Amino acid sequence: MIATRFLTALLVLLIATAAMAQDRRVPGSAAELRLSYAPIVQRVQPAVVNVYAAKIVQDHNPLLDDPIFRRFFGVPGQQPEQMQRSLGSGVMVDPSGLVVTNNHVIEGADQVKVSLSDKREFEAEIVLKDTRSDLAVLRLKDVHEKFPTLDFANSDELQVGDVVLAIGNPFGVGQTVTHGIISALARTQVGITDYQFFIQTDAAINPGNSGGALVDMTGKLAGINTAIFSRSGGSQGIGFAIPANMVRIVVASAKSGGKAVKRPWLGARLQAVTPEIAETLGLRRPTGALVANVVPGSPAARAGLKLSDLIVAIEGQAVDDPNAFDYRFATRPLGGTAEIEVQRAGRPVKLSVPLETAPDGGRNEIVLTTRSPFQGAKVANISPAVADEMHLDADTEGVVVTDLSDGSTAANVGFQKGDIIVAVNNQKIAKTSDLEKATRDSSRLWRIKLLRGGQQINVTLGG
Repeated sequence: MIATRFLTALLVLLIATAAMAQDRRVPGSAAELRLSYAPIVQRVQPAVVNVYAAKIVQDHNPLLDDPIFRRFFGVPGQQPEQMQRSLGSGVMVDPSGLVVTNNHVIEGADQVKVSLSDKREFEAEIVLKDTRSDLAVLRLKDVHEKFPTLDFANSDELQVGDVVLAIGNPFGVGQTVTHGIISALARTQVGITDYQFFIQTDAAINPGNSGGALVDMTGKLAGINTAIFSRSGGSQGIGFAIPANMVRIVVASAKSGGKAVKRPWLGARLQAVTPEIAETLGLRRPTGALVANVVPGSPAARAGLKLSDLIVAIEGQAVDDPNAFDYRFATRPLGGTAEIEVQRAGRPVKLSVPLETAPDGGRNEIVLTTRSPFQGAKVANISPAVADEMHLDADTEGVVVTDLSDGSTAANVGFQKGDIIVAVNNQKIAKTSDLEKATRDSSRLWRIKLLRGGQQINVTLGG
């Protein structure tokens, strides 16, 4: 009996050893030496395009601000113009000619062109821009054919170590393919977009690759290449891509005719768990998203989420920090509910949060054009939707700066996106019409009270 068991164990060991030897072996034929990514590249390359953006900028000579110099040397309208160009990549995602790229590739562009892999070039219009994800969707103009496209992979199924290909137009040299592996998933401390949840890869990504495709071994779009970490400006093996599941949401909004991406609204402010907070909560490691505030009547409030709840999972997927939760929640489809797991006073609780958009009534977004320190600023009333977009508490009062024109007076005097204008010349600013009225006063002195990053700032500017 003992001899039989010994022989059985020995046989199992020999079989296992033989299997390991088959996993790692010298190529046994010339055919195996010729294994290549070429079939995948040939299939996906026609769907990857080059994106050229251009905008006209006017040179500003500060001497021409002086009326005497203007009289003798010209007026602002006669200042020379220059064409600024940027280069990026894109991916065809619909046969009708719909292209997804990075928003930073086409930001501020007056003209956008798309060049296909067969060298044909088309004018393109911007269908949708989503600054929160740094994605934009373009549509080719005047086309009457069907184009090759890439299907979306489920980026949640990717694993560290998977082989991927990066395709784009680095440095404008022409379409280029590089390969590598997925180095990490769910990178949340990158600081590029509102949704900090990136695929990291060592496939070479360089300037000009932005907006290009990160492709898996099935030939599907795993992500959109977006940024690199580099001290030299070139690839150092640390590149980041926006996961396909986020790209899918933005493209779906563009296809539906929307001018903005509609995403679920939680209605709660979350904060990261520090080692000190983890010790207070009795956690073995600092993980999860701690609820710091809940908006009354919001989906979070109706689901029963409470102050100091610790969110640890959504739809069965672990939540390491608030950025991870934001991404997981934002990529859930509207309608229905999302199941979240929380730790409340040390006990597990499951909640069902309705997936609905934030109320956006009364935004009243305007661009201020009257001569004043605010000239060129786009401002809006703080609705729940605006508060969600700008990462503000929903109970914040005032008017928020949502954008600034390049070279505008507002940008030059130092206003920043996200500034909350509270008062102008001792007049309370509760809505955009109040600020618009205040800018009509031909004041020589402007006393402005604003909030920036939770801190009150008092500014006095000359008129």
